[in-house]
Amino acid sequence: MVLWGSSLLPVSAMDEIWHTSEIAPGMSGTAYTVVDNSGEIRDFAVDIVGTVDNGKGSTPMIMAKASGPVVEQAGGILQGMSGSPVYVDGKLVGAVAMGLKDMTPYTFFITPIDEMLPLWSMPDTKNKTHIQTFDLKKYAADKEKEKQEAAEKEKKDEGKSADDTKADADKTAEETAEEQREEAKEAVEESERVHREEAFEDIIAAAIANAPQSVDIAAQSGLHVQTPAFVPKGRLFAAGFDSASLKYLGNTLGLTDGTQLSALGGAETAGTRFDAWLEPGSPVGVAIVCGDFTVGATGTVTATDGDRILAFGHPFLHKGNVNYFMTDASIVGTIAGQSNGMKIANVGNIIGRINQDRETGIAGTIGEFPSVVPMKIHVKDESLGREQSYAVRIAYDEDYLPQLAAGLAYAALSKTSDTLGESTATLGFKVRTNAVPGGTFERKNMFYNTTDVGQVAVSELMQAVGTVCADATKEADIIDVQVDATIQGGRQTATLVSAVPEKTTVRPGETVNIKTTIQPYRKDKETLTIPYTVPKAQRDGLLNLDVRGGGMIPVSPLLLLQQTTGIALQSEDEKSQTTEAKLKSLGDAGRNNEIIIAPGAAAQPLTEKEQQRILRETKEAAERAAAEEREHPKKIEFLKDEKKTQPEGQAKLETNYIIDNVIHTALHVDHKAK
Repeated sequence: MVLWGSSLLPVSAMDEIWHTSEIAPGMSGTAYTVVDNSGEIRDFAVDIVGTVDNGKGSTPMIMAKASGPVVEQAGGILQGMSGSPVYVDGKLVGAVAMGLKDMTPYTFFITPIDEMLPLWSMPDTKNKTHIQTFDLKKYAADKEKEKQEAAEKEKKDEGKSADDTKADADKTAEETAEEQREEAKEAVEESERVHREEAFEDIIAAAIANAPQSVDIAAQSGLHVQTPAFVPKGRLFAAGFDSASLKYLGNTLGLTDGTQLSALGGAETAGTRFDAWLEPGSPVGVAIVCGDFTVGATGTVTATDGDRILAFGHPFLHKGNVNYFMTDASIVGTIAGQSNGMKIANVGNIIGRINQDRETGIAGTIGEFPSVVPMKIHVKDESLGREQSYAVRIAYDEDYLPQLAAGLAYAALSKTSDTLGESTATLGFKVRTNAVPGGTFERKNMFYNTTDVGQVAVSELMQAVGTVCADATKEADIIDVQVDATIQGGRQTATLVSAVPEKTTVRPGETVNIKTTIQPYRKDKETLTIPYTVPKAQRDGLLNLDVRGGGMIPVSPLLLLQQTTGIALQSEDEKSQTTEAKLKSLGDAGRNNEIIIAPGAAAQPLTEKEQQRILRETKEAAERAAAEEREHPKKIEFLKDEKKTQPEGQAKLETNYIIDNVIHTALHVDHKAK
């Protein structure tokens, strides 16, 4: 026993084990699990049938049969019992892991404990970002120490003599001022420390809320046989999602091989337990998302050694070295079924970190927590007059963070709008990360689709987060993600009708207004004035302009030159592979609701003679622009907002519609024009 805070917590040492080679048919033993809301660990009889050798490099399984009042009342070995420890003569054999689909629920397979023990010694390179883990046990001990010190100080102060009080009053003003300065400094430092600790505590203690829904994870067992198929006796929760977002989440996480989601299961009001303790047979949960949406699973603890645990006897998502939340869990009851009955459980308090998710089970540490990415989502449906905000915490793991961020944003959109019909959505997001200068990447765009616009709207969010997570040079930190979306029922699109310059002959560097007419869908035409500045180095002659929607991808000028000259060229974007450059490219990309005016292609392919003339005239125009710059140096604008700077030769105007086409206009450039 050890003293922890004000509670006595037992220290659980690893039990003696059987090796697989020692297991023989006819052995009899006992398994332990919780089957009802009493929380009592119950036992049932187990008879060993034999060992199944699955071939070189595969995990052997121990076939067994269950009997006794507990399993008879429950209806056999159920999903949710995975991880239940099996003992023979007081020595641990392994974990209840799988059954056979459509076969008797009383026959099951055990993952041998000597196949699970290596999980504790496997490399743990995750959770190494600058967003450090928070040791709740140390935090609790520090708080207890602070309370004791405060109590001792208060007792000491109460016992001060009158002489002491007089001496304190006689201190000089200078000494008092110095003490106040020191105290103020210490107060600031303490405030910052407490803020950091409490902020992180808030993150890891976020509620695992709403009623979770379960999923049959047979496809994730890692064991594929024709007939019969192994069915892991575990359950995957996805709580707070509607049917459309459950399907989308399953697809993005790769849970597509027959995986089904249901509305069974639940979540208690969650907190963070400082005094968590588990033993073999205790229910345990694992989660990758906590909050208004929850993604996780419940099972049973197989073995403990101090603050380390082994559980499940099969994978959760089979992602190897991971960062998951470890939670406690409570059992509601059981539902019997032919080979697929289940134990209904509530995910509970966050108590630690799962760091291994392998074929033979999961492993983790109580009291240590994964880095997290807080995510806030605000959705407004203007058609329904409905507005809703959601908050979640995602356990930081680059393998699934992009998919989860997109899946959660989609779930918020889908639940708030409650429609898969024709809609228009405006979605903006902000990712705070050290992957870009300034620490923040922002993007906003407008989307339309005839069915389920949400899936289209979250694509750029997934791309941005995925770009950060795919950095080949370093692991970048993502501090948090914020999403703000507005949905309108129906179609908010417009077609470009005409673009007419106010004057047709212009000088290089001159700005000309182009009156652009658009035809919104089933609305009156609108005319917009867009100022366009001719590039200073533009050669004399005809300047063809494309007037297009921002989402309409233009033909690259380099591609045009390659098509006419046969020269293989590579753009700077293609040469640059840095994360910063990729994010900048995404941020600078045209938005669907923008009208963009930029130089376009010539009406007819150019001959070799025409190409040579264009190159010569372009060189002359560049020389004139350089001379102009020398005569009239450009003033440096220190307070200029760089985010609003547009590339030379390009003009953009944001509209309330998605622009769905391209039209053309032209200017005649003459450097001698007045």
